[in-house]
Amino acid sequence: MSKNPNNHLVIMAGGIGSRFWPLSSEERPKQFLDILGCGKTLIQLTYERFKDLVPAENVWVVTSEEYAALVSEQLPEVRDERILREPCRRNTAPCICYVSWHIKKINPRANVVVTPSDHLVADIPAFHKAVADAMEFSAETDAIVTLGIKPTAPETGYGYIKADLSIASSRKKNIYRVDNFTEKPDLETAKQYIAIPSYLWNSGIFVWNISTIVNAFRVYQSKMSRQFERLLPVYDTPAEAEAIAKCYAECESISVDYAILEKAEEIFVYPVSFGWSDLGTWGSLRTQLPTDSYGNAAVGAQIDFHETYNCMVHTPGLKRVVVQGLDGYVVVEKDGTLLICKLSEEQRIKLFH
Repeated sequence: MSKNPNNHLVIMAGGIGSRFWPLSSEERPKQFLDILGCGKTLIQLTYERFKDLVPAENVWVVTSEEYAALVSEQLPEVRDERILREPCRRNTAPCICYVSWHIKKINPRANVVVTPSDHLVADIPAFHKAVADAMEFSAETDAIVTLGIKPTAPETGYGYIKADLSIASSRKKNIYRVDNFTEKPDLETAKQYIAIPSYLWNSGIFVWNISTIVNAFRVYQSKMSRQFERLLPVYDTPAEAEAIAKCYAECESISVDYAILEKAEEIFVYPVSFGWSDLGTWGSLRTQLPTDSYGNAAVGAQIDFHETYNCMVHTPGLKRVVVQGLDGYVVVEKDGTLLICKLSEEQRIKLFH
């Protein structure tokens, strides 16, 4: 796919992402960390996988005021005026409404893909094809398209999308209407979902043309839409920051799923498989890294395993680490803090810091 000048990318990078403690923190959340030990942070990997699809000048990052400097440091290719600073956290709907009106002011013909900043994609060619197909579809229709991941396990940490697979779109044979969105299920429900082909993981990656999303906000979130539309004259001016601060103070904190997707009629899903993970836990990171014959994954200079199974060890700051006699643990070191925790109990990590 050539870089259509109407194609725009929005990277949402405002989350605190502290679930990877002690590696992550509110000062430097996971999107700004080299969690994979590959020399690039998650937001840098996110930017790179869109480079062949979207012109660099059309890349937008929406982040909090406190992370704007990190974005500039890690993504020097993104122009400063394309880094939109949220004065406070209000979930994804205000974030998307803000950037959508900003883009519409610049290019009313824009075609937009929105992505989180901290997810992982393993199969880049398959990812490129899916995004290109979805953008071609959204450019020609009034549809909102989301990428639905074909599930590989009964995950309870993801929302699900139920697709109507009985008939494909007339324009794209791999794109289907959405029947409904479902909340994160319990384990038994998740097991039922993955036995049914029409249930997909919600990736949080959305594609739409700018008129479609702006009109959706006008219809389903009219107050929020008016709040950002009335600021069109101040976008890209010195008055923008103060105006946005007042606007955000009045905004409801609501996700785009609740605000728009669950209400709109022209919602479609593209079922895909490209090695996707939202990297929400140390356990999910272990499944994305190479493992030895005993199921151990490691990021670090020299890590020796002895009688150890199914562990995740992340110690790039140490010269040598020896692990013996553990099964199903995460071991992480950062700046003198050492975490040793059962992977099955890692939801309790937030209690430790």
